[in-house]
Amino acid sequence: MSGRVVIPIHDDCGRLVAYAGRSVDGRQPRYLFPAGFVKSQVLFNFHHAAAAGSDTVWVVEGFFDCLRVSQAGMESVVALMGTELYEHPAQLLAERFARVMLLLDGDEAGRKGSDRVAARLKDRCEVQVIRLPEGAQPDQLAAELLHGLMERAIRGSYSVANSKRSGDCVPPSIQLSIG
Repeated sequence: MSGRVVIPIHDDCGRLVAYAGRSVDGRQPRYLFPAGFVKSQVLFNFHHAAAAGSDTVWVVEGFFDCLRVSQAGMESVVALMGTELYEHPAQLLAERFARVMLLLDGDEAGRKGSDRVAARLKDRCEVQVIRLPEGAQPDQLAAELLHGLMERAIRGSYSVANSKRSGDCVPPSIQLSIG
């Protein structure tokens, strides 16, 4: 794990199940996971988010997005460790939270991932997609700015537009602008 920040990963009960290594010096791959670890079955920080006592959870892509959102004052936040949400983690979210706020990166992968995650959850709980400007990532935003954007999204002070593609019904999304 030389040249990497080591991040502990816990299951939904808080048991340590793996460590991830994120490159800090440009080495590839950017993330290393131990052999046998199946990241699609775990939501990073779920045990803390569930314990926060909120009925709303923020869902982001990565570890550092999760940390930044938490620093911005939203204690109930989980990371997908990517842009996909599989059945077991989707079930955990729907059983524990009434409202899911999707805040994935402002790139094509993040937009497409938001649509897939929203479609998977839309019949199980309230889902809101927050779209960041092109190229923006939650972990790169100042905590104060991110907190303000998130508070406005929660209050619904942005216009909401339904987004439908190829017959799929995607929950409403909010386009956030910075500046």
